[in-house]
Amino acid sequence: MLTAMLGAVSQGILWGIMVLGVFITYKLLDIPDLTVDGSFATGGAVCAVLVVAGVNPALAIVAAMAAGAVAGAVTGFLTTVFEIPAILSGILTQISLWSINLRIMGKSNTPLLTSDTVFSQLGNATGLTSNVCAIIVGLIVAVVIVAGLYWFFGTEIGSVLRATGNNEAMIRALGVNTNRTKMLALILSNALVGLSGGLICEQQKYADIGMGTGAIVIGLAAIVIGEVLGRLLPGGLSKFGARLVSAVAGSVVYFLIRAIVLQMGMDANDMKLLSAIIVALALCVPVVWERIQRRRSYSKGGEQ
Repeated sequence: MLTAMLGAVSQGILWGIMVLGVFITYKLLDIPDLTVDGSFATGGAVCAVLVVAGVNPALAIVAAMAAGAVAGAVTGFLTTVFEIPAILSGILTQISLWSINLRIMGKSNTPLLTSDTVFSQLGNATGLTSNVCAIIVGLIVAVVIVAGLYWFFGTEIGSVLRATGNNEAMIRALGVNTNRTKMLALILSNALVGLSGGLICEQQKYADIGMGTGAIVIGLAAIVIGEVLGRLLPGGLSKFGARLVSAVAGSVVYFLIRAIVLQMGMDANDMKLLSAIIVALALCVPVVWERIQRRRSYSKGGEQ
């Protein structure tokens, strides 16, 4: 049971980096970017091929991040230059990446069983288990990325990006090219998704053509779960940094829920159904909670 929980935490942290990418497009720009399912697998495919070829595992992860950024740029190009709706642009890129990922790997999956990874290198140096190594590496990367995003979105260009999602018409009236901010957001988002795909690839010791399937659902579930948890904390999610941390925390909680349900004997084939139920519940809970709070405020007003 403990091993399963540690595995869930490590998976949650590594996938949490992908969730941060989804957070940028979904929460800041209000764009449901479906490129994620493809760019996640692209990051894993690029990382796997390079590691098998003998490239340093850390450099392979950086290359995975770059590959994700290129995928995001393609979606951004379709959206901003040709004015194709963002959701359709993401679908087109995602479909294209399926064939591209097969071309990159040359087959449907690439094992790394005999190759060194950043996790195996840390394990050999410290003697720690694979799950603990994954947690350590994941935490280091996640902390660096959260700190970097917090700094970036506090800069002028980062503030413009956030404002584009809040009121695009107003930002355009101020003379800002919103197409550039959308392009930047999609590149940054998918770069993080590709980075997560590379880390997951090295952690699970293989890359698979279908490893990104359902990634967007996991990302949305984690974001909503994180927001629900954040609202229960004193002060809620009033600060941007807290929202970033809650996205990663939501990913960990999501994978813990999955691990607990599997330990209880649920068929692994039903995991997609479970994911959909978790997302639905996470979306419904805030609405129900708000209605309860509203009714309480009305009843208190009537008493007065």
